[in-house]
Amino acid sequence: MKNFLTIILFAFAMSINAQNYIEHKVKADETIESIAKKYMVTPFDIYALNPDAKSKFKPNTILIIPNSKVKNDEIEEESKELIGYKTHKVKRKETLYGISKKYSVTEEEIKKANRQLYSENLKKGDRIRIPKFKTFVSKQSYKNTIRKYKVQPKEGKWRVAYKFGITVAELEALNPNMKPILQPGDELNVPNIEDKEEKAIETQYNYYEVLPKEGFYRIKVKTGLTQEELENLNPELKEGGLKEGMVLKIPDSINTTANLSDIEITKLGSNLKNFRTKKLALMLPYRLNRIDTDSVEEAKSMIKNNKLLSIVLDFHIGVRMALDSAKQLGVSTDLKVLDTRYQPSTTSKLLADNDFSDYDAVIGPMEEKSFDRVATALRRDRVPVIAALNKPKEVYANVFQTIPDDKLLEKAMIDFVKKDSLKTKVVVIADQSHRSESEMIKKEFPSASLIYSQKNKKTGEDAHFIYPVQLENVFPLGKTIVFLETDNDAFASSVISMLNGLMVDNTEIVLVTLNKSKAFEGKDIDNNNLSNLKFHYPSVNKDFDEMNSNGFVEAYRKEYGVSPSKYVARGFDITLDVLLRLATEDNLYEASSDVIETEYIENKFRYNKSLFGGYTNEAVYIVKFDDLRIVEAN
Repeated sequence: MKNFLTIILFAFAMSINAQNYIEHKVKADETIESIAKKYMVTPFDIYALNPDAKSKFKPNTILIIPNSKVKNDEIEEESKELIGYKTHKVKRKETLYGISKKYSVTEEEIKKANRQLYSENLKKGDRIRIPKFKTFVSKQSYKNTIRKYKVQPKEGKWRVAYKFGITVAELEALNPNMKPILQPGDELNVPNIEDKEEKAIETQYNYYEVLPKEGFYRIKVKTGLTQEELENLNPELKEGGLKEGMVLKIPDSINTTANLSDIEITKLGSNLKNFRTKKLALMLPYRLNRIDTDSVEEAKSMIKNNKLLSIVLDFHIGVRMALDSAKQLGVSTDLKVLDTRYQPSTTSKLLADNDFSDYDAVIGPMEEKSFDRVATALRRDRVPVIAALNKPKEVYANVFQTIPDDKLLEKAMIDFVKKDSLKTKVVVIADQSHRSESEMIKKEFPSASLIYSQKNKKTGEDAHFIYPVQLENVFPLGKTIVFLETDNDAFASSVISMLNGLMVDNTEIVLVTLNKSKAFEGKDIDNNNLSNLKFHYPSVNKDFDEMNSNGFVEAYRKEYGVSPSKYVARGFDITLDVLLRLATEDNLYEASSDVIETEYIENKFRYNKSLFGGYTNEAVYIVKFDDLRIVEAN
């Protein structure tokens, strides 16, 4: 594993400020004590920032030395001098603890004065010596730059970092064993600043973490705030400027999420500059231990009938094809394939048996607990972990979530409808379990009509149907957009059939949904009806265009005789995106600014870093049914 010092230096590479830290190269005749004395700090301060210095201290080692603004109060230290003894006769039921409290000495001090007590118990009538001390108080002055801090309720890393005027990376460097999620009462090393200099979290403001290579101009594009406005809200910017990872106070009204439609597709292939071989690990549940490799027929049967194995192998093929495509652009890859067997215990063993510290990225695993273990274990080395086929439970700072959140899909659909330049009527039809979604749509479109499914009169439960009369006089001439929100197959089929029957004369109905559940794929759903209604929905991916020539699709068909599945395309898209991003910058973090949006066969990627953790893909498609084909909607 890489020397931990390298990690510390990397974490600070973009954030070292001459006013806060100093780099020192160790000379042949120097010791930790002599260096601490030179810079007027304590050895503890140096070890806190340079943990490896305890075991790997040698000439030419680079140390980070704190030079921050600290308290320099005199510290009172007590020392005691033994001046004699007093004899004590032990009474019945008296204990060593009780005697120590009576004479204000420790149990150990009594034992030292009465050696027999190390092997014998107190007995009634024993005469023991009680030491008497004279206490001296001396005042010492240390320039200790680090102190302990107890995490308060509701405090996360960024709150603690902001409070003490450091970046999240600096807080992590001060606390190499810090938990991924802070808990109240956790003790952390923090800068020993004056209490009055601690910054409070103000609820009337929002907070924003500065991304790699982000300057005032980029933040202005995102927030609309000028450099002067940012400096007025964050006076420390005037002295030290912007630093990666620092937390800025901004007005609560500002939403820092990039506009979904304002980003142009970036062609990474024309910006390649880093051609060193990329090290990738692919961790998937192949579960090869379950396959009898001596029986070809049994292996074929398992691949055909086991859905999980089929998904994994399709994804794997896409990964291999992406490596070939990247190689044609001059980007070589060292790929390590590991079988997690869909077991957290197996994943833990793989982590113990392999060194991932110099890997550029790890793709997988799929199983939630396994993924969490990998992300947590590789977090200290800042190795990116790609959630390719799952949504992780926790998006840590080194996690890249490739599947957009459901809320983002909903927002994309609503924004798409709002962009309709015509004065379009909106109707919302929903079952009883989707009332909250319907009310949210109503807030976005105040004039919308709400129609809910009927309830069973006896039980009060959702009966999952509406009366045709409920749709009478609802659809005027012209276009009406209908949101249909349900997870029930029968309800979806019934409503879609009724809406299709209302498409007469100059009445146009466009069907949309916030979340395309399996209800829209039921056996009773007629795709002709969906095409007639130009059914629109938000999607993580789109279908590749069969009408246009595509090198990837043609290569796959030539090799396997069929069209690639969405899992093959996903394996290809994710892997090629990771490799090309790595070839444009030194690491994946620097190559994942939210102004970079990429698109490949069926997927696109634009990552936004959360203030509370890692990177989430915010690139979403709006697709529609068009003549029985599913195409991207414009």
